[in-house]
Amino acid sequence: MRKVIRKFVANEVAPYVEEWEEKGEFPREIVKRMGELGFLGLRYPEEVGGQGGDYFSVIVLAEEMARCGAGGFPMAIAVQTDMATPPILEFGTPDQIERFLKPAIRGEKLAAIGITEPNHGSDVASIQTRAVRDGDDWVINGSKTFITNGPRADFITMVVRTSDKPGYEGLSLFLVELDRPGVTISRKLDKVGMRSSDTAEIVFDHVRVPQENLLGEEGKGFYQIMWQLQGERLIGAAGAVGMAQYAYELARDYAKERKAFHRPLSQFQVVAHLLAEMATEIEAARHLTYAAAYRFARGEVPTKEISMAKLVAAQVAHWVADRALQIFGGYGYMMEYPIQRIWRDTRLYRIGGGTDEIMKEIIAKQMNI
Repeated sequence: MRKVIRKFVANEVAPYVEEWEEKGEFPREIVKRMGELGFLGLRYPEEVGGQGGDYFSVIVLAEEMARCGAGGFPMAIAVQTDMATPPILEFGTPDQIERFLKPAIRGEKLAAIGITEPNHGSDVASIQTRAVRDGDDWVINGSKTFITNGPRADFITMVVRTSDKPGYEGLSLFLVELDRPGVTISRKLDKVGMRSSDTAEIVFDHVRVPQENLLGEEGKGFYQIMWQLQGERLIGAAGAVGMAQYAYELARDYAKERKAFHRPLSQFQVVAHLLAEMATEIEAARHLTYAAAYRFARGEVPTKEISMAKLVAAQVAHWVADRALQIFGGYGYMMEYPIQRIWRDTRLYRIGGGTDEIMKEIIAKQMNI
């Protein structure tokens, strides 16, 4: 499967990344293509249109997608496969699976996940976007920001406040079609990196959604989104490992070809030792990620270990990208070389899905420190 995905990325993604980065978005056709190939439902059961694979199939997908040389498009696909849709399978009704999950697996509908708000990020319990019951419907008012796929998504899996209960007790999840009256893409965000993934701020002004779009149990949204975040962080760790591996390979190959003082850079001890250290850090991050993924695949939710994997993999990815750029020297700082894009893209791993600081806070609490 890894060989098949790697061939697909090399032939159908990597040649077009520069174009997508320039445009700030990827074509919807590539999502449909991935759906046709079964890549969007690798670990989903066959009865919902998936391939019936194990959890490691999406770990492989995340690693191999990074070989396109950009983080934006792989991140958008990860939102589709492992952020916006898992709660539908876990908590959704048969009707919701038919209307949202199956079309997403086929690549016919593009999904987004909505947690962060302009004034609320890591503190999920403080979310202000509100849904008020009105007969058989709910009326949603508020806004979400940093929404990957937001400008073109067909629906968003979002957490909103449905009662006046304090903190996390009043939160619920909804599936909201983004063509409903009152939904506005207030602005498309201009990011430092991950540019082939379009990102938006979305405003909800008296958006009416039916009761059947409530995902799971009313008032249990905090628990449901915390469950979702474990998978999001784990797939983020896998993507970071994949990006680190690709950056390392670029630097290694460049060091073998580039000559200084009549010999390849790789023959200088300082470069050889740096490459050895990079490879070691990547392998450590990979094994920590795989260990957490193994437990997650068995039905466990090892929050501490997932947070550790996300923290380490994110830091290693950017550390490796920074060292790889250094090996490229002045060329690494030129826009024509892909290492500069990887350097920019890997910085987001330490922010999205939970910052380094939040991961440390979770780990400390799990250790009763």
